[in-house]
Amino acid sequence: MKPDVKICGLSTPETLDAALSRGASHVGFVHFAKSPRHLDVEPMAALVRRVAGRAETVIVTVDPDDDLIARFAGEVRPDWLQLHGRETPERVAEVKARTGLKVMKALPVAEAADLEAIAAYRGVADRILLDSKRPKGSDLPGGNGVSFDWRLLAVLDPGLAYMLSGGIDADNVAEALRVARPAGIDVSSGVESAPGVKDVRRIDTFFDALDRIAAGTPA
Repeated sequence: MKPDVKICGLSTPETLDAALSRGASHVGFVHFAKSPRHLDVEPMAALVRRVAGRAETVIVTVDPDDDLIARFAGEVRPDWLQLHGRETPERVAEVKARTGLKVMKALPVAEAADLEAIAAYRGVADRILLDSKRPKGSDLPGGNGVSFDWRLLAVLDPGLAYMLSGGIDADNVAEALRVARPAGIDVSSGVESAPGVKDVRRIDTFFDALDRIAAGTPA
């Protein structure tokens, strides 16, 4: 089955259109002031309107308060909220109830024991995203361009339709899909020319790699 593909951290009409034209199933916009991909609510809302139903839209945010999630729901109107902070299962359920939006919960992974957190969120979040733990010294919970050992995921229930993130690019996406077998992949730094700067050519190169995988010729 073809995986979902989320291009995250988009911030310009040009790169958004590039992702959409190549068939991204999800497009993500980051609201987190420390991130080089940060967008305020108004420009984010404009990009979401530009999508016009061509893909599912995702706001990525970190420990948002009630006022902020109300602005997201009322002014941006995405399809998803991706919670990338320390939100508890109870908070995930509350955000879903307050907004009526689908919620994706990101969980950091570095070792096998980190996978134990999945159980508490399964059935609460609409989707689980497994991402690398932030490197030492980084303020970013995601988008750090590093991957974890995907072999750790072999123990997961095959019925868990999770999304994989962390250091995925055109060069390693075939291995990521082969080893981890996720239902979806989330790419950000892997299609950038500099932190926060999405690159149309790299977006094309990434989707070219996916096309070769689909055709059975990933090399």
